[in-house]
Amino acid sequence: MNFKSFFSELKRRNVYKVAVAYIVAGWALSQGIAQVFPVFDIPNWIIRLIVLLIILGLPIALVLAWTFELTPQGIKRTETADAMPETARQKKHTWIYVVVIAGLFSIGLFFLGRYSVKNATPRQIEAATVSQKSIAVLPFDNLSRDPDNAYFCEGVQDEILTRLAKIADLKVISRTSTQHFKSAPENLPQIAKQLGVTHILEGSVQKASDQVRVNVQLINALTDAHLWADTYDRKLTDIFGVESEIAKTIAESLQAKLTKSEQSSIAKVPTANPEAYELYLKGRFFWNKRNGEDLHKAIGYFEQAIAKDPNYALAYVGSADSYLLLSSYSNISPRESLPPARAALEKALALDDSLAEAHASFGLLDTLELNLQHALVGYQRAIDLKPNYATAHHWLALGYATLGQFDPGIAEAKRAIELDPLSLIINADCSWIYFNARRFDEAEAQARKTLEMDSRFFLAHYYLGATLQFKGQVAEAIPEFQTAFDLNHDLYSLAMLGQAYARNGQKEEARTILTQLSEEAKSHYVAPYALALVQIPLGEKDRAIEELEQAYEKGETNYLFVIKTDPLLDDLRGQPRFDALVQKIVGEKK
Repeated sequence: MNFKSFFSELKRRNVYKVAVAYIVAGWALSQGIAQVFPVFDIPNWIIRLIVLLIILGLPIALVLAWTFELTPQGIKRTETADAMPETARQKKHTWIYVVVIAGLFSIGLFFLGRYSVKNATPRQIEAATVSQKSIAVLPFDNLSRDPDNAYFCEGVQDEILTRLAKIADLKVISRTSTQHFKSAPENLPQIAKQLGVTHILEGSVQKASDQVRVNVQLINALTDAHLWADTYDRKLTDIFGVESEIAKTIAESLQAKLTKSEQSSIAKVPTANPEAYELYLKGRFFWNKRNGEDLHKAIGYFEQAIAKDPNYALAYVGSADSYLLLSSYSNISPRESLPPARAALEKALALDDSLAEAHASFGLLDTLELNLQHALVGYQRAIDLKPNYATAHHWLALGYATLGQFDPGIAEAKRAIELDPLSLIINADCSWIYFNARRFDEAEAQARKTLEMDSRFFLAHYYLGATLQFKGQVAEAIPEFQTAFDLNHDLYSLAMLGQAYARNGQKEEARTILTQLSEEAKSHYVAPYALALVQIPLGEKDRAIEELEQAYEKGETNYLFVIKTDPLLDDLRGQPRFDALVQKIVGEKK
């Protein structure tokens, strides 16, 4: 083949010109539909299909350009057109007109899209920006005569949520955010906008003896279209089948793709014992209250569930989660709370290695035991198993922050907020990550955002005080620490108040608080880290390092996992004893 003559023939037959005209026209058309179609609620798959057809049409257009030619007498085969007199052949400027017209068409569609967006209803705009495969499961109504069955109603909602959260192709909002709303609110579009979803699942549960009725309906909150509804009357022993069926139907309704492992996971039955299941739900009910007394109640219920079914892996996870929180919410040392947590998690994973909750909790255990590098493995494994698990993303964000890896930490914190936008603890901890990254303006903004959600959330006041202090506003920080302590009687908040007094020149007030903390330590657990925070600005740096060293040696690990990045310890950096301790804690463990 003579390539030179072949390319000359392509040029003579206008194939180049047709290619240019087609590409310009195709680009103009694809840009136009991308601007206009979403405003009119046209599904994204239709837009993708049209673009694909435009791409597939290019080789067809080139073949037609080679074979045929446009003449004043109409479309003729190229061979016939070549045989016609030159005067009978059309000037070959058509392609220029096509390009110009396509350009004008593209500009017109662009401005039409801008005008349509400007004049579109809020719901149309929202529909164009929010994923169609997103859902929030609102609290279910408890229609049982016994109000004490509220725990069971919450459990059914939570189980459906848990199964949906395992589907990577869906965006599923966590229960922490959805529990702020009623089961069947009137302002669905507003709630959907607040949660960043298109679809809402409403439902109710009625339980009488061993009979259960579950009503559900799936609604497109942006268009108010009721997509699907059903009623399930089953025995209590079949409740897991109902929850799996609901999750699968929702996935199909939202056209979500399920892998084989996801299909298997959402169909899994965690226990065959209905009594054990009810006891587990009661445990989670009290665990969610997050205070020392209720955590002990939760442990009791989880232990009863295990007694009913020794192979109930989730019950072991619930027990472990309760022990992991005890040091933060009650006066118990990590030396007491972490060993039973480890034993429970090892048992849970021995029974079921595919439990995302168990892997995430093991990551938290590793963090508290100062195996900081290995903790990331557990968090990531949990996310692989349950992509919409906001808690795993939250804990992974904190794990990255403890190692000074702030960019991935902030990215994971933002993902956790996306999945659980109204979670106070996730929003507040995002502020803490910014604080440790020395991004104080963002830390302050995030803390204030959290306080707008709940002005009585003590931890947000704590983080705001720390941020204001490092922005040079110590006098403004002191009331924030005082408020945090007044709201929760948290000894860390008291320690922060003491160190702020010291940095503000109020040494006597600081020493009074240090004495108070030391007295408290004689009767119940006070973290050595808290004592060190007050000692540092009082000039007792050697004593502060000694407190931290002893805490490490004794296994009093509370807050030691932030020793590498915490700005409050910056006055100790550069001292050999302290730097050696940091390396022991943060370095890779064998």
